[in-house]
Amino acid sequence: MKYSANTDAPHAKDGPLAADKPVDQTAKTGVLIANLGTPEAPTAKALRVYLAEFLADTRVVEIPRFIWMCILHGIILRTRPAKSAKLYESVWTESGSPLLVISKQQRDKLQAVIDQKHDNVSVVLGMRYGKPSVAQGLQELRAKGVQRIIVMPLYPQYSAPATGAVFDAVAKELQTWRWVPELHFMNNYCDHDSYIAALARSVREYIEQHGMPDKFLLSYHGMPQQFLLNGDPYHCFCHKTTRLLQESLNLPAEQLMTVFQSRFGKAQWLQPYLSATLEQLPEQGVKRIAVISPSFSADCLETLEELEVESRELFMAAGGTTYHYIAALNDRDDHIESIYGVVAPYL
Repeated sequence: MKYSANTDAPHAKDGPLAADKPVDQTAKTGVLIANLGTPEAPTAKALRVYLAEFLADTRVVEIPRFIWMCILHGIILRTRPAKSAKLYESVWTESGSPLLVISKQQRDKLQAVIDQKHDNVSVVLGMRYGKPSVAQGLQELRAKGVQRIIVMPLYPQYSAPATGAVFDAVAKELQTWRWVPELHFMNNYCDHDSYIAALARSVREYIEQHGMPDKFLLSYHGMPQQFLLNGDPYHCFCHKTTRLLQESLNLPAEQLMTVFQSRFGKAQWLQPYLSATLEQLPEQGVKRIAVISPSFSADCLETLEELEVESRELFMAAGGTTYHYIAALNDRDDHIESIYGVVAPYL
């Protein structure tokens, strides 16, 4: 088998090619943007399928396998899908799941930005759980003959249950490829200048419209405390994001507070908890707050329901007077430019 002088891709004229080797060469570089995922519908049946895949991941739940599978299939998947379906139904749109809709918009806008500056680059979307899957995204790139793949998990702060799980899915798919392309895996961008600038700009826009609150709560997705003790750097990256945002806004450190949301189960998770903080702040004279969630690159159930609805009700019931949720960066132009800024060196 011969290879061209300027590419590792074999030419069709050099002999028969295995099915997994690129042949059409329509794109030299592929960018896979990845996010957590979503059920296909806001129904108990769809949630059961989604949760079965999500909660079975050993990156997400580290309880001994046999014990956890008994709990998952014997209790959780019998009770939780119906409850979760009602929550998803409350945020579902005519176009579908907010996370999937926004993720597709991010993919299309990133493709448009890259097309202005580069040739032969294809951007695809893959969800770690649900569809379109990470494997489907990679297969789409393989069909286009890419020679280089950049994987961009849209989790600004690295964590094993999120970013690490995407890597696992990528590795699992590539294990089935005979011809593996050059691979760049972006595992963290919490301190990237353009990401912090986009966050800061969204906060400034809020201040211009609503004025300065008593405090900004930066609510990050939670994780078990044991993960931190086992070496997961996520907690540190969250605090780094808060510090860099505070410096960019030139606000006193006490004006911003890092909290953690979405606790599940009875184990101790990263603290302070968002829910407990919301109940305590009015007693401390902090009655006007704005909440932003830098760990979410796109609005989803955890922001549109938990932060926009549930947390608001909790704070107001505790004596708060003003509560605002600052939307995720979603498909804002400055956010898309920041994503491009992270992957650009590898294009």
